[in-house]
Amino acid sequence: MTIAALSEVAAGRDDLSVWPASTTRLRHGGLAVGGVSLTEIAERFDTPAYVLDEGEVRTRCRTYRDAFPEADVLYAAKAFLSRAMVRWVDEEGLGLDVCSAGELELAVTAGFLPERITLHGNAKSPRDIGTALRLGVGRIVIDSPSEIARLAAAVGPDGRQKVLVRVVPGISAGGHEKIRTGTADQKFGLSLTDGSAQHAVARILGQPQLELAGLHCHIGSQIAEVKPYVAALRRMVGLMARIRDSHGIVLSELDMGGGHGIAYRPGEPALDLTALARRLRTELVESCAAAGLAVPRLAIEPGRAVVGPAGVALYRVLAVKQTGDRVFVAVDGGMSDNPRPALYGVRYAPRLVGRSSTAPDRTATVVGRHCEAGDILAADVQLPGDVHPGDLLAVPVAGAYQLSMASGYNLVGRPPVVAVHEGTARLLVRRETLEDIRHRDIGG
Repeated sequence: MTIAALSEVAAGRDDLSVWPASTTRLRHGGLAVGGVSLTEIAERFDTPAYVLDEGEVRTRCRTYRDAFPEADVLYAAKAFLSRAMVRWVDEEGLGLDVCSAGELELAVTAGFLPERITLHGNAKSPRDIGTALRLGVGRIVIDSPSEIARLAAAVGPDGRQKVLVRVVPGISAGGHEKIRTGTADQKFGLSLTDGSAQHAVARILGQPQLELAGLHCHIGSQIAEVKPYVAALRRMVGLMARIRDSHGIVLSELDMGGGHGIAYRPGEPALDLTALARRLRTELVESCAAAGLAVPRLAIEPGRAVVGPAGVALYRVLAVKQTGDRVFVAVDGGMSDNPRPALYGVRYAPRLVGRSSTAPDRTATVVGRHCEAGDILAADVQLPGDVHPGDLLAVPVAGAYQLSMASGYNLVGRPPVVAVHEGTARLLVRRETLEDIRHRDIGG
């Protein structure tokens, strides 16, 4: 290989644009995140393992607070939740958006004020609703007509609960059809176009136990453009004006959800947060002025955009083989710790760490250890041609929807979460062991 070609390979491997800002290069092909060597983390905590940069999480929380100083920023707990994450989000001044009694109880027992929490869910169980009312959650988002009477009955004649109505505005946006939630052909919310949302509003206003605080809208996930959010906001303000005209009430809150897109690989687009904040604020003020409405309190719910880029997944290579013209690099994790590539085609950029290589890159597919042909972590990526068993691969942008979606497939156990910050690594969530699995199996 020529010197020029070697330089080009090295440049490609050195692209750290989607890695945490604290990432630094070490000698012999090593990388450090949060001041801690990834190789040392793998040796200390074994693999697979998730690494989470506390500083990156906090910085992203602050970025949202700075971009939306007059809005409520609620971290979407479904992306990743642990007691430490609850504390970080709380200390950085964000609220919380949860989808179950489990997420809610973990947050409250970790010290988060329940009145700063919003409960979502298209099919809330009696336990979800009961826990929310018992703990005093701030908002409950109404997602279907049947929830209205159920929730009112659970509140009781002497109680009162603030609610939002989740409205489907008829806006199609999102990185994949399975994560587009702004149109009427999916399970979430109440349609604006067929009158379901307006009917739900009227029913809620007839329930004295429920206080309609405002409207909610979430149009999808992994959205990289501002335009769909602006269009959705315009339609939501239009509905608020019709509610005022029909019922004589002016709603004080408008939650525009999350779904803010991030780059998983160098060169991919990401949502411009500054542009989003500016356009939403401008559109909200102008639309409300045109409709003669007081400007409602805005809320947003980022999850992936806060924690996704702060995470790195570590794997050991177990096998390398060529089948026909394809090279497969098999690692010690897979769809049990990251089902997202199999679910909706997410593409990652794994990187060899811990040793230098001057071998030419070749196209390879990184696969998992599980008994599924679809157990693919990264298809057709460039890796050094001399990758071999025992090598360490690191996958950036692994902080969101990995542990939270992890499964018990093949009983391999879910990986640990290791936090790094200012040169120190500490365990946040321990590895799930065979003993843990045995203890749950009580049949005989």
